[in-house]
Order: sequence, then structure tokens, then C-alpha cells
Amino acid sequence: MNLVGTRIDGHQFPKTGVDGPYSREQDCAMKTQDALLKQVSIKAEESTLVATFDVDGDIPDSGAFVVGLVAATPDYSSQRRLGIEFMNGKAVSFFSFNHDQSGEENYDLSGVTHSGSTITGHFPLAAINGLSEKHLISGFSEADGRDYQSGVPVEENL
Repeated sequence: MNLVGTRIDGHQFPKTGVDGPYSREQDCAMKTQDALLKQVSIKAEESTLVATFDVDGDIPDSGAFVVGLVAATPDYSSQRRLGIEFMNGKAVSFFSFNHDQSGEENYDLSGVTHSGSTITGHFPLAAINGLSEKHLISGFSEADGRDYQSGVPVEENL
């Protein structure tokens, strides 16, 4: 028996998952190694910011998975976070968050397409308004509520 620990009452319990002997959602959630964000690119098309996220493998069909962008001024005094959230392989949220205004804006899911390993979001270009031309931008991913990747380079064509 592989013991994890001992409770106050002296009972020892086996290692069976994140929650010890009581399996919960995170024990059977997505395999993050199947969702490695390998490339991110953005381009401007009129009033739209088209962000393309290429994942190594397919979009996970179980658990929560988020891909997105973090954009900021060089001194990080102004920041934006744009994202697309999936639950069990289906897009459920398409949003931007402006840290300056502490406000989130949600967009219609019709602005999201995904097929196999490619996810594309058509964000309003206004979502990054106010950032200087010397802005910083990187990609990120989250899996089941935990940061998975950050600082993924972004190919820009703005």
C-alpha cells in the first residue's frame, strides 16, 4: 500500500488521487500534455483582432481549458486579458478583461471557431485599445483552473 499520510485519529489512507481516497473531478480531468499551446498569432482585420492558437494535439474533450492573450504596456501599468474557454471540448466563454477598468466583456461565441488543433477567436480590436505601439503581448493556457502555460510568444501582424 502506498501511504500518503496519517489523519489525526491515526488512520492511514492510500494515495488514490489529488484528494486522497475520495476521487473528485480533478482526478479524472483532461490530460494537459495533450493540450500544449505551441504557437499563437494575431492580426488585425478592419475592426477585428484575429487570434489563432495552435495546440499540440486536439482540444481536450474533458475538463476546462482556456487559451488567451495577455497584453500590456511596457511598464505593466495597463493590462488586458483576452480568452476563450472550453468545457469538455466545447467553447463556453469568449471574453476580454480590462484590468484598468476592472471590467470583463463577454462576446458572442460565434466569434470562435475551432477544428482539431486550431482555435481562432475574432475579438473586437477595441479590446486592446489604449496600449502603446511598444506593447507586450504573450499567449497563455489554463487547464482545470490552474495556470498551465504563460509567456508563449505571439507572432504579431497588427
